[in-house]
Order: sequence, then C-alpha cells, then structure tokens
Amino acid sequence: MTVAIVHAFVNAINHQSPDEIASLMTEDHVFIDSLGARVTGREQMKKGWQGYFAIIPDYTITVDETFADGSVVVMLGAAQGTYSSGGPLKPQNRWQTPAAWRAVVRGPLIAEWRVYADNEPIRQIMVRNRQ
Repeated sequence: MTVAIVHAFVNAINHQSPDEIASLMTEDHVFIDSLGARVTGREQMKKGWQGYFAIIPDYTITVDETFADGSVVVMLGAAQGTYSSGGPLKPQNRWQTPAAWRAVVRGPLIAEWRVYADNEPIRQIMVRNRQ
C-alpha cells in the first residue's frame, strides 16, 4: 500500500497537476530539495509545484527501481523536462539527470518528499537563456 501511494504521487507529478499532487500530501507536508532547502505545508508546496511547472511544463519522473521499508519508500530513476523561458519549448532546453527520491508516508498521504538530483544541467540551461 505504501508503494502504491508513492507511485500515485509520482503519477500526479507526471500529470503536472498541482491540485492532484496536493491531494496526496499531508497538511504539514515537508519538501526537501537536493540542496537541503525545506518547504513546509501543503498549500506552500502546491504553489511551489505551480511555479515549477510554469518554468518546466513537461517535467516528469522516471522510476527504475523502488525500495520500501515500513513508511519509507526510496525510488531511483531520472528527472527530465524542458526549461521554458516564457515561449515555446525548445529542444536545446531539454534536460535529464539521474535522481533519487525518498518519501515518508503517513496514513494514505505523503508526509515528506526529498529529492536527490544534480540540478546543474537545468542551471546551465537557465544561465544560457539569460544571455
């Protein structure tokens, strides 16, 4: 059941649906990015996902392996998407990076979502688009 909840969360992310993602979060949900920055709260994270999909509208997660131990689920795979600088999606702004995610499930919801990924590929694209 725990793995199914986490995979439903991944599917919501892959649908780029902040409402669907938020419906799977606890009210005190904690998001931790690969640099250790934390955001707490379902509504804050819903806004965060809305902002993220505004700049990477086709963001998706590919899960290759899933491991579960009680309420903790770890997934290995890749994150990918296309950086949008406000216009059409351009092939040269597409990126992909290996990634891992750690989810803590409480009841039927995700209480914590932690991302481990190298964000350098998208940072380089963003810098290139500012020039």
